[in-house]
Amino acid sequence: MLIVGLNASPNEDGLTASMLKQTLEGATQASAETALVHMKTLDLLACRQCGNGWGLCRSEGRCIIEDDFQALREQLRRANAIVISTPVYYGEVSEVAKSFLDRLRRCENAGPGDSPLEGRFLLGIAAAGGSGGGIVSCQQILERYSQHLRLCVFDLIPVTRLTREYKLETARRAGEALVRALQCD
Repeated sequence: MLIVGLNASPNEDGLTASMLKQTLEGATQASAETALVHMKTLDLLACRQCGNGWGLCRSEGRCIIEDDFQALREQLRRANAIVISTPVYYGEVSEVAKSFLDRLRRCENAGPGDSPLEGRFLLGIAAAGGSGGGIVSCQQILERYSQHLRLCVFDLIPVTRLTREYKLETARRAGEALVRALQCD
């Protein structure tokens, strides 16, 4: 069983990353294999809206841009569950998360056949460094991406710097619970 965690923050040691690491620690303690991906370290370009807004993503389910997108996409396809931990920027997911997820939903929802990601669990974490403004809209965006990708939302966890201490425990327990849910699936 593989759970892939995506850190969509440029900070590898901040609130967003800490929540993700605790989630993956909980999953590891529950006997899952985990992989942590710091998205900021990857070469992930924005969609070019080829042709009239749709390129090979629509007809063949693949992207023509040559960067780290395809390798990350393949890693997610091998996963049983995905954890996305994003900082809340202006009530939205981070730019690196948005760029990747925009391309991913185009490729996974077009072309022949069903999405290989369909039915996988998604655990989303929205981390706001301030008072928490924008967390709800960020979580709604994560939920919308999950619908486009046909993922099953396992949970959406909000956290602020003020709630960090007890939410870290929540994240660890969520990782454990995610593994239990996958074992029953």
